[in-house]
Amino acid sequence: MNIIKFPNKEDYAKICERPQMDVSQLNSIVEGVLRDVKENGDKAVIAYEEKFDKAQLTSLAVTPEEMAEAETLVDKELKDALILAHDNIARFHEAQKFQGEKVETANGVTCWQKSVAIEKVGLYIPGGTAPLFSTVLMLATPAKIAGCREIVLCTPPNKEGKVNPAILMAAKIAGVSKIFKAGGVQAIGAMAYGTESVPKVYKIFGPGNQFVMAAKQQVSLHDCAIDMPAGPSEVCVIADETSNPRYVAADLLSQAEHGKDSQVIFITTSEDMLRDVISETEKQLAALPRKEMAEVSLSNSQFVLVKDKDEAMALSNAYAPEHLIIATSDYEVLAEKVINAGSVFLGNYACESAGDYASGTNHTLPTHGYALAYNGVNLDSYNRKVTFQHLTPDGIRTIGPAVVCMAENEQLEAHANAMRLRVNDQR
Repeated sequence: MNIIKFPNKEDYAKICERPQMDVSQLNSIVEGVLRDVKENGDKAVIAYEEKFDKAQLTSLAVTPEEMAEAETLVDKELKDALILAHDNIARFHEAQKFQGEKVETANGVTCWQKSVAIEKVGLYIPGGTAPLFSTVLMLATPAKIAGCREIVLCTPPNKEGKVNPAILMAAKIAGVSKIFKAGGVQAIGAMAYGTESVPKVYKIFGPGNQFVMAAKQQVSLHDCAIDMPAGPSEVCVIADETSNPRYVAADLLSQAEHGKDSQVIFITTSEDMLRDVISETEKQLAALPRKEMAEVSLSNSQFVLVKDKDEAMALSNAYAPEHLIIATSDYEVLAEKVINAGSVFLGNYACESAGDYASGTNHTLPTHGYALAYNGVNLDSYNRKVTFQHLTPDGIRTIGPAVVCMAENEQLEAHANAMRLRVNDQR
C-alpha cells in the first residue's frame, strides 16, 4: 500500500490514477473472437468454451433438468438468503417506477412521456474466480419489474460443462428462464449478434474481466447498447478518529479480494486511525483465502492522511469511486458533499457487503472514474422514455408563428412550410 500524508491538490490526479493495462493486444484478440462468433454462431461459441473454459459442450442452453438438479444442490440457508435479497432488491426497484404527467406547455400544446421497457436484454454473469450469483438478482430483478419481454442470461460453465447451481437458483428466483453456457467475449458476441441458440438482445448488462469489458465496448459501437463502461472494482473509505479500524480494514479488504486489478483508497483525518487501519489490514489480510489477490490489489492502493474533512471530500469527489463508505461521526453532513460516486454507504455499520448482496440497492456500478458521468444500474436502465405531444388548433395559433420564424432562419423551408400550412388554415 502507498501511504501519502497531507497531499496538495496538485497531487490528487496522481493519487486518483487507476492501474493501467496495455489493451492494444487485448482489443485485437477481442475483435477476432467477436468476428468469429458473428460469422459462425454456436459453433464458434462452443469452440471458445472448450478453449477458454475447458468445457466440452454439445449445446449451449441450460436444460430444465439442470435447473431442477441445481435446486437440490443449493442448501436451504442460501436459498433463504437469496429470497431475502431478491425481495429487498425488488422493493427498492419497484419504488423507482416512472409516473409520467401530461404538461400543457402552451395553450393547446400538451406533452408527456411514457416509460417503455427494452424488449430484449442480455445479462452477463461472471463465473470464474467468484461465481457472482448475487449479480443475477441485481440484473434480473429490475428487468422483470420493468417488463422486459425477453431476458437472456449467459454465464460460463465449469470444466464439466455445468453452471454453478447458485447462479441457476438465483435465476429461478428472479424469473429468468433463458440461460446459456457461455462466458467471456464469446458470450457478449452471442448476445450482441445472436446465434442459432442465443437470441440477439438490444442491451447487455453485467460486469466482467478486461476482455468482457472490451467486448462490451466494441459491440456498443454498432450492434448493441450496454449498461455502462466499467473496469475493475474499487472502494474509497473516509474515516475520522471515531471510526472503527477493524471495520474499515475489513471493508478495504472486501474490495481488494475481488481481483489483482481492484483498487482501494483510504482517506482519514486522523494519523492514529491511519496507523490502526494499516495494522488491522495487515492482520486481517493474513487470514484471507484470497490473500494473494488482495496483496496485489493493495499494492495499487492509496492510504491518505488529509488535513480536514473538506479535503477528504474533495479527494473522494476527484476519485469518483464506484463505492464510497463514509465512516465518520458526521456522515450525514459529509453525505451532502458527495458529488461523484456510484453508491454511498453511511456510518460504521453500512458495509459495502450490504449493498453487494441484500440491502436492496444495485451493485452494478460505474468504475474507473466513470461515476463522473454515469450512474449505476436502476429501473430506468431497462426502459426508454418515449415522448408524445398533441396540438389543437389553439396550439397551432399559439406556437405556429414562432416555429415558422425559427425554421426560416435556419433555412429549413420544408420545416417552415409544414407549420405554415397549418397556421394559414387557422386564419
